[in-house]
Amino acid sequence: MRSNGRNSGSGNRDNRGAGGKSQSPRPRSGGARGDKQEERPRKPRPEERRYDVGTASSDEQGRKSGGGSRGASARGGAKGGPKTPKGGTPPRRGPHGQRETSRPRELDAKIEERNRERHNKPQVKTPKTFPGAEEEGERLQKVLARAGMGSRRACEELIDQARVEINGEIVMEQGRRVLPKDEIKVDGLTVATQSYLFFALNKPAGVVSSMEDPDGRQNLGDYVNNRETRLFHVGRLDTETEGIILLTNHGELAHRLTHPRYGVKKTYLAAIQGPLPRDLGKRLKDGIELEDGYARADHFRVVENTGKNYLVEVTLHEGRKHIVRRMLAEAGFPVEKLVRVSFGPIPLGDQKSGWLRRLTNTEVGMLMKEVGL
Repeated sequence: MRSNGRNSGSGNRDNRGAGGKSQSPRPRSGGARGDKQEERPRKPRPEERRYDVGTASSDEQGRKSGGGSRGASARGGAKGGPKTPKGGTPPRRGPHGQRETSRPRELDAKIEERNRERHNKPQVKTPKTFPGAEEEGERLQKVLARAGMGSRRACEELIDQARVEINGEIVMEQGRRVLPKDEIKVDGLTVATQSYLFFALNKPAGVVSSMEDPDGRQNLGDYVNNRETRLFHVGRLDTETEGIILLTNHGELAHRLTHPRYGVKKTYLAAIQGPLPRDLGKRLKDGIELEDGYARADHFRVVENTGKNYLVEVTLHEGRKHIVRRMLAEAGFPVEKLVRVSFGPIPLGDQKSGWLRRLTNTEVGMLMKEVGL
């Protein structure tokens, strides 16, 4: 009986020991291979991953997963930040996001002293006569472009083709600077670089050749009254004479165009009644005596003849009052209609009566060449 009790007691102890560890056996799910899969953590999907920069747990998780360490450590997370130190404390950053580095206090003191000296140092203004000073003038291609000679690229091509002169010297290099007093020519024609205006008006009959009229008659100023710059006419035309008349604010050019010394030629078409003698042209070229002296024509020709109606062309360089009308009347052929068709190198062309047009740069250059400007 005792032996049975000892056996039963040992059996109870065995059962208690077994029950302390586990009362029921672990179920098998897939064998040993399944146990390993349960122990290995599942890799998170891309949308499930978390990149916590600056935490030690993220580095440890990255090393365990195998792929997270490279993204978190090498690239510093999804935002490309620097690698987090091993201790887990992120690096200090400056006001603009830059990484701060520790430096000795002596270096900080030197930098502060240098900045203070630089701030307190008086600024020295370099005169323009010094070699290092800013160059005076303006670039040539910019001046040409503003004067209407074309785009800057086109003006640079003019310089490369050796077609531009400054004070009589051909310019070959780009970037040459010019002053307002310099004389610039393109293809031998002077370029008006200042803010000068040049217009050609086809004056109708009945318009007074003045910029204003005290009697209220129609005058040249009525065609340019909306201009901010004051213009004045170059020479005059009779009230009943039609044709081209120039308007400008270039005083020297206007003076030279009307001065007898420069002999700028003007051409007129006159309607007269015939028949005309053969020697009329010779008489006009030799000179017709008027009350204020002889007047001579530079050129004469018959343009059109319809019965007794003649249209003749007269060219002369004088600018006396009513000179064409007086010459033909003295020769015996009163003028019925008179039109000025050219002034120097500027033709009237097909410009309509009463129309105002701006002269081109080429035309302005030809005018200046005509009078030596």
